[in-house]
Amino acid sequence: MTRRVDVNTFIGDYPFRRVPGTAPRDLITAMDRVEVDIAWVSHLTAIFWNDPMAGNVDLYRMDSLRLRPVPAIHPGRDRWREALADAPRHDAPAVRADPTRWELDPVGQEMTELTRACGAAGTPLLVSVRLEDGRQKNPRDRTGEVESWMVRSWIRSDPAVRLIVTHADREFIEQVHFGATPEEASRILWDICWIWGPPEDHLALLLKTVGVERFVFGTGMPLRIPENSLAKLDLLDISPEEREKIEALNT
Repeated sequence: MTRRVDVNTFIGDYPFRRVPGTAPRDLITAMDRVEVDIAWVSHLTAIFWNDPMAGNVDLYRMDSLRLRPVPAIHPGRDRWREALADAPRHDAPAVRADPTRWELDPVGQEMTELTRACGAAGTPLLVSVRLEDGRQKNPRDRTGEVESWMVRSWIRSDPAVRLIVTHADREFIEQVHFGATPEEASRILWDICWIWGPPEDHLALLLKTVGVERFVFGTGMPLRIPENSLAKLDLLDISPEEREKIEALNT
């Protein structure tokens, strides 16, 4: 049986409210509960630091082959190219950037250089549209969400860059996918954590219109309840082969 891979998990405290289960051992416990074999892990706390790359060392120290680090790469900080080059040596399946939180110009030189560097390195770039629903955001968190035009600009900035976009809803995905060329769209993967299942059935619709090959399994835990993503798959009318693509093969 193919392993279930969760591309969207975190360790580290959340600065705006108490979130339980943020240590690596807690993440593994949650993974066991929902039968996730491999998790791609970002550092939740470091996303909010002036130099988010300082948290990469914690990711590289995770003592489990089931936890694969997704290091942060801030193209406005010194030695970011060295950090990008270092990622594959730690078995990182991707790197992440949070340009709106880091107050980077989405179409500025820094993000353009990052997408081109990721394309040249063959390392996918992971970005999150949001971390939580705007209705529950702390008033001190004034960070804007990633917008669809930003994703389109990044995928067009380099012919080799590959993107993994998490926490996107149906409308966002449709705006990007149908506003991109087929070749551009083929280089974008979407996690399912923010897409509605029944009764709206947004996920089922997107699998038909966008294609099963464009989606990957993601939970957003511990900020989100991982069982939600699993239930969406259980309620889909898809073949075992299609489910296997979402859970593992598309990554």
